[in-house]
Amino acid sequence: MAANCLKADGWRSLSSREDHLKESKMLVETESPEEFNKRLQLNISDILLLSRALTHRSYLNEHADAVEDNERLEFLGDAVLDFVVGAWLYNRYPDMLEGELTRMRSALVHTEELAEFAVQIDLGKAMRLGKGESQAGGKERPALLCDTFEAVVGAIYLDQNIEGVIRFISPFLLNSADDILINHKDEDPKSKLQEWAQAKGYATPQYVTANSSGPDHSKVFEVDVYINGKVIARGSGHSKQAATKSAAANALKNLDISLK
Repeated sequence: MAANCLKADGWRSLSSREDHLKESKMLVETESPEEFNKRLQLNISDILLLSRALTHRSYLNEHADAVEDNERLEFLGDAVLDFVVGAWLYNRYPDMLEGELTRMRSALVHTEELAEFAVQIDLGKAMRLGKGESQAGGKERPALLCDTFEAVVGAIYLDQNIEGVIRFISPFLLNSADDILINHKDEDPKSKLQEWAQAKGYATPQYVTANSSGPDHSKVFEVDVYINGKVIARGSGHSKQAATKSAAANALKNLDISLK
């Protein structure tokens, strides 16, 4: 019995050391706000403000020294982005109509697009998450990447005013705007499908989540679109919103309806 107890204790001790090493590695791999500021040459003078922008509420729950998460900065950054991107589009595309400008702005500030901007600057490396959230792949989750990117924009605005935000976001917009136009990412297949259904005298298309799979940080959703009680198409994506848009686009293809 004693030998068995010692063996069990030994395994528990080894397991504890392994867990500690994993946790230490996770902490080491998280880039400090100072390092992030320097790497991206943000020149933010208020490091505490930037630190708050990088702090998820899950981190706050586990660290008594952290005083505020990034949700308020996320709210501010979202509003600032709407204005800055709208002004940028207005000046860059003088012949673009109001409806087209609205669709372009929506495409540029969409969750998946902002998450892609975050990936481009390796933002996940600097995000301060709780242990559980980090182990679940939170640093790769589009929604968290998008939220943190917006919070960083909020911090830049408070530290450097609107000019600082323009300097930060303009390179992303330059690279993405042409891609959005060329690949028609600004078009809304859901609205087009609804217009078609109404013209035919059908009820509004219904979208139903059929399945979801994969780990939390990379979950894939499958959505079916119904018209008059019949499944017209299925779409998939890393969010229900993206899967719904994919389903609508596939329905238009099946019905041979052009987005134009």
